[in-house]
Amino acid sequence: MTKHYDAVIIGAGHNGLVCGFYLAKAGLKVRIVERRDVVGGAAVTEEFHPGFRNSVASYTVSLLQPKVIADMKLHDHGYRVIERPISNLLPQEDGGYLKLGGGLKRTQEEFRKFSAHDAEVLPAYYDALEGVAEVLRDLALKSPPNAGEGLRTLVAGATQGWGLSRLSLEAKRDVLDLFTKSARSFLDSWFESEAVKAAFGFDSVVGNYASPDTLGSAYVLLHHVFGEVNGKKGAWGHSIGGMGTITQIMAKVCRDLGVEISLESPVDQVLVDGDRAAGVRLASGEEIAAGRVIANVGPKLLYGKMLDDAHQPEDFRRRMRGFKAGGGTFRMNVALSELPRFTCLPEPGEHHRSGIIIAPTLDYMDRAFLDAKQHGWSKAPIVEMLIPSTVDDSLAPEGQHVASLFCQQFAPELPGGRNWDDEQDAAANTIIHTVEGYAPGFQASILGQQVLSPKGLYDKFGLVGGDIMHGHMSLDQLWTARPVLGHGAYRGPVKGLYMCGAGTHPGGGVTGAPGHNCAREVIADGGKFKRFG
Repeated sequence: MTKHYDAVIIGAGHNGLVCGFYLAKAGLKVRIVERRDVVGGAAVTEEFHPGFRNSVASYTVSLLQPKVIADMKLHDHGYRVIERPISNLLPQEDGGYLKLGGGLKRTQEEFRKFSAHDAEVLPAYYDALEGVAEVLRDLALKSPPNAGEGLRTLVAGATQGWGLSRLSLEAKRDVLDLFTKSARSFLDSWFESEAVKAAFGFDSVVGNYASPDTLGSAYVLLHHVFGEVNGKKGAWGHSIGGMGTITQIMAKVCRDLGVEISLESPVDQVLVDGDRAAGVRLASGEEIAAGRVIANVGPKLLYGKMLDDAHQPEDFRRRMRGFKAGGGTFRMNVALSELPRFTCLPEPGEHHRSGIIIAPTLDYMDRAFLDAKQHGWSKAPIVEMLIPSTVDDSLAPEGQHVASLFCQQFAPELPGGRNWDDEQDAAANTIIHTVEGYAPGFQASILGQQVLSPKGLYDKFGLVGGDIMHGHMSLDQLWTARPVLGHGAYRGPVKGLYMCGAGTHPGGGVTGAPGHNCAREVIADGGKFKRFG
């Protein structure tokens, strides 16, 4: 007998869980179906080598919305994040280093090693970014106006544009710069030191298959300063127990509200009855009837694999074919016999509890992208290393460590018809060799490793092109145009079909905002269900 639900959610990643929570809280009967044998999507903790556990894909905390944390009462269930003592360490090619974070005055002192000018303008730079970020933070938990809805579109657009309209002329210029310029162009207008520009420019290529010279990359930089840790804006931290602890807590909260979560239940097709979504068919053949189908998978996956073309208007299909996805990301997790000893700072220190960025200049980042376009991956890739076992001894045996290596740039599809399954080990060796150049002995300390190429990220997590953002964060794919203009308010082209993943506003990262916002729209459309804030 077919079971009937008010809503079925495709994918038990964090946004699917957040959406399910709010819907269940409003009184809906909800079922979440998940392809894998564990909840969490890309925010999971797994043992990848005997005795060694780590956050497999998503690896650090900042962007998770405080409202979501409070509403789901995550702290009551063991949610705990340890703030990094500094944001990042950037080893330099000449053996020096730059530390970013730990307070304004301390960062200014670091910058003075490279440029007195850059140290002096730093407060104004922070103020400029924060002024824009504060307005956009407010938009994160608002549904974009849906183009084509007449007066409703105009009213919603005017309401959401009010915050931007109140900015000073200087701040409006900053908005224009951040949305349209390359990261290099934007940073060149502020700083003169290449090391300083690299410290900020790294954020512009995180999950972004692009150069810091690519137009629009300044916005990706801005996207990564929206967050906070324990009330401290712009901070980043380690989740105790790994990122999977967050999603396991979310799943428990959902189940406590009656949400059914079915694992190892991949969706084969979204079912449509007439002009409305009617449920889903699983790969097993089971059909689940639901008045609302909510997809927590990327737009490319939803509309390319799960919804029949016959239910998609031709113009919509064409635009979805052109939807850009592919993040250039390669993930490794390594089990280490000891802490890496960096040439610039060989002894254990605060940098081991922070992000260690191997990308000393914007030119280095640009070459990495050009290499990937030509050869498939960077000869000298961009690497961010985090060592969460320095603050969480549950992840590795005593005296040993785990490290996350988040790496760019790696072509989503290799040139010349080559296959990532055949070449991922060679790419991994390039990454290890790159780290070895800054931390001699690193390679010898590796006891085991997990390798996830862009194809591996798709195979394991359904991230098309290895895109952790579910789609490029470019100006043509933001706000009301994410994923397609006219469907920016979490509603698909079929009535009763919704989207709650990172391919919707406000985009990628472990934020919970798309799940929160989508649930609000589902409830608003339902009418009979109570609303939430």
